[in-house]
Amino acid sequence: MIVFEYRALQPDGAIAEGTLEAEGRQDALRRMAASGLRPVRLNERPRPAEKTDSAGFSLRIQPRKITGRMLEDFTRLLSSLLAAGIPLSRALVILYKEAAAPIASQKWKEVHDLVIDGLSLADAMAQSPQVFPRVYVAMVEAGETGGFLDVVLGQIADFQARDKELRSKMLTALLYPTILLVLAIGVLTFLLVFFIPRFQVIFEGFGGSLPLITQVIVGASTILRSYGLVVAVVAAVVFFMLRNWLRSPQGSRIREQLILKAPVVGALVSKFAMARFCRMLGTLLGAGVPLINGLQVARRSIGNQTLIDAVSASIERVQKGEPLGVSLAGCPTLFGGAVLEMISVAEESGRLDQELVRLANVTESELDRQLKTAVALAEPLMLFFIAGFIGTIFIGMVIPIFTIQDYIK
Repeated sequence: MIVFEYRALQPDGAIAEGTLEAEGRQDALRRMAASGLRPVRLNERPRPAEKTDSAGFSLRIQPRKITGRMLEDFTRLLSSLLAAGIPLSRALVILYKEAAAPIASQKWKEVHDLVIDGLSLADAMAQSPQVFPRVYVAMVEAGETGGFLDVVLGQIADFQARDKELRSKMLTALLYPTILLVLAIGVLTFLLVFFIPRFQVIFEGFGGSLPLITQVIVGASTILRSYGLVVAVVAAVVFFMLRNWLRSPQGSRIREQLILKAPVVGALVSKFAMARFCRMLGTLLGAGVPLINGLQVARRSIGNQTLIDAVSASIERVQKGEPLGVSLAGCPTLFGGAVLEMISVAEESGRLDQELVRLANVTESELDRQLKTAVALAEPLMLFFIAGFIGTIFIGMVIPIFTIQDYIK
């Protein structure tokens, strides 16, 4: 169990401070919510080695950028403060004063100052795209437009928590195969650099020719021994050039298109984008926002520019007077036939906002099951590929041994 120190708002508006034990941060937040507490600050109690030394200097290394946990804490606490009726400017003051890390305090103060200067919260956050992603800003804008900013911030925090949980599961599932892969690469490098050259000399002494698979392995050994440093430098340069290009608008668009075409990942990304779009649009319509305005805001929450362009074309058809269900048919990657039919029926019956939220809930539940299945399959698949890779090297080394026996005879 982990001990957390908290500062929270009680149902009567009073400030409460204390500690609680939980299995993790999400468990601590659930326990506080069950007790009727709205967290203002929730920090893990530092271990003795992380406390200050005798001279008063902190022994904990301060982060140099805003981490995912910092952003999740900021989002969830801001949602709690706004839900408790605290004005936005005062809530931002509380957040930057209560921030544990100096970098977080500085960034939250920048957001506060921009809001005080007259910018909306979404516009203030958009000034720091390296901290607040595009989807994050779009959802905040939707909350400000509809007047339910606290609800949207709570949804964003839930999205961040689920994303972090999924990443943790993926890392846990891939940890063992990754260790095996590193060890396999180390053994392979040793074989290519030290063992195979000697093996090649022995084999050539019998006047025989190596099998094709062994020739490939020997060629890789020669390249690694003669040009290993050059290959490493070229690979590093290509990697950084490719990374910078993928961050450019053109590269980002191509990357997103490739992701959508991927066999398994593409369908998951499309479903996640559809669920986010439906939830945002349904929430906006339920708050009384006009359909066109709601579509303009909700499309930015999709996060994939290729899908955003497709939805934009559908919005233009809605502006011309076509029903929403018919217009969205031009984006089959996001909306299947059954989904379009349900949207059309809900639009005709006047309960479009409720149906969109229901569709988002159903899609997210299905997506969670698919993601769990994908994570469960990731480890054995990676082990299979590693075994196949090592097995190929083993076969390439064993075949010549039997050939040597024929030459000896």
